[in-house]
Amino acid sequence: MSSTTDATPAAEPAQPARRAARPAKRRAEGQWALGYREPLNANEQTKKDDNPLNVRKRIENIYAHTGFDGIDKADLRGRFRWWGLYTQREQGYDGTYTGDENIDLLEAKYFMMRVRCDAGALNLAQLRTIAGISTEFARDTADLSDRENVQYHWIEVENVPEIWRRLESVGLKTTEACGDCPRVVLGSPLAGESLDEVIDGTPAIDEIVRRYIGDPQYSNLPRKFKTAISGQQDVVHEINDVAFIGVEHPEHGPGFDLWVGGGLSTNPMLAQRVGAWVPLDEVPDVWEAVVAIFRDYGYRRLRSKARLKFLVKDWGIEKFREVLETEYLKRPLIDGPAPEAPVRPIDHVGVQKLRNGLNAVGVAPIAGRVSGTILSKVADAAERAGSDRIRFTPYQKLIVLDVADDKVEHLVAELEELGLPASPSPWRKNLMACTGIEFCKLSFVETRKRSQSLVPELEERLADINAQLDVPITVNINGCPNSCARSQIADIGFKGQLVDDGEGNQVEGFQVHLGGALGFDARFGRKLRQHKVSSAELGDYIERVVRNFVKQRTEGERFGEWVLRAEEADLR
Repeated sequence: MSSTTDATPAAEPAQPARRAARPAKRRAEGQWALGYREPLNANEQTKKDDNPLNVRKRIENIYAHTGFDGIDKADLRGRFRWWGLYTQREQGYDGTYTGDENIDLLEAKYFMMRVRCDAGALNLAQLRTIAGISTEFARDTADLSDRENVQYHWIEVENVPEIWRRLESVGLKTTEACGDCPRVVLGSPLAGESLDEVIDGTPAIDEIVRRYIGDPQYSNLPRKFKTAISGQQDVVHEINDVAFIGVEHPEHGPGFDLWVGGGLSTNPMLAQRVGAWVPLDEVPDVWEAVVAIFRDYGYRRLRSKARLKFLVKDWGIEKFREVLETEYLKRPLIDGPAPEAPVRPIDHVGVQKLRNGLNAVGVAPIAGRVSGTILSKVADAAERAGSDRIRFTPYQKLIVLDVADDKVEHLVAELEELGLPASPSPWRKNLMACTGIEFCKLSFVETRKRSQSLVPELEERLADINAQLDVPITVNINGCPNSCARSQIADIGFKGQLVDDGEGNQVEGFQVHLGGALGFDARFGRKLRQHKVSSAELGDYIERVVRNFVKQRTEGERFGEWVLRAEEADLR
């Protein structure tokens, strides 16, 4: 018997020829570098019709004289942002009105104005100018943002030219404080003076602002572009579009590690290391090249996919570096080591020594809420302490630099009287909030205003265990999914939305994110399925979860570590 291998195979029936599968046609993303120059949405059309920077002349020459009702809608809802101006929310409309379909109702005849404070750095003349504008034109509002900016409310267009004149007389501006352009550059509040920084990034920040801010070549990007530059990890670099973080190269010495593609909002992504070491004097050139890649290759079809993080995700970091080096820099970058991650946020609250032998005094307003009146008094107190340098931080805090040893105690006492403690409770120190429904058209719930009562409430509720909290527990409160207050990277993060109160009514509430962090434990918070808390329940919920943590934690365990192993019932 022959084996099966010797058998003659039967003839296969003829098969009809198959057509090659037609490759799926990918939708154009509006990338300029690929030839897509025609606008694919209304925002892109507005920018093509007129460079947004040009709206300043119309504000000065037309709108400041005609008033709000004379403002062209394309300018009002688009180009005004390039000069730091957003219309604020009309009073009296709750979160059920939030949405584009109600824009005509929600748009008040007043503006939020954002003052650009690159690296958060101010002198006393600048701080007093900011304070004076607040009391004269902004109903004494002046909120410190987590981008080291100051935000006013109740600004009228008739007063904008005079506000600009006063700001620019002391070297401040609102240029590109908002809009699809390079926003304020985050920098270390203690740049040049910190005992812990690897290198001072201030010269690079100053050069970037001098060269590129207000340059029409970079004023039409697909979306906003956020930058952080610091000699230490105190600028939340993992959630910026581009970041330069101090690191010591074994051969070349101190320089910066390059990161790209971070951002939060509805599709959060952490920035990725490019793997390149950049010397201080090359930072502005590398920054420009990264911005140019975003301008040319960034996605412009959908606003929801127009941040740099989506391009970095699709390309991968290897291709991004290749394009950066070959098409834009025309030279290779130097490979470099990663900086060592910190184990907790570096917020600079408290008293610490500086390199110049003097002291920094960092204080904590609740969620950045201050006023022109308070800032004016801060300036007076700082002057009495011999300081001419004030800094804002990426955590909505304020720092007075250059305080002599014998002046520290008196300054701390003066600031404490203003509601600005240098030794705050963990809840005041570690809580942040966005603008919220008080002024923001996008918000569903109250946030910053709610924080003013929530912090004292937590201080009282948890007074018996506050001393046991030897690790920070950060609480970040957002009014909507845009995550301006970074809810996904907080120990306890709240994302505002309307929730059912159990009786069929829509009330203010939050989705909860737990265990998020940057630095050593960089990750996004854990979301509990179908878990929502109403605004009225915030204090109850935080107390419940924190007490469970204190009861169950092991020695030295951080809140985020506990969240990863905790039973879901203990997190609800």
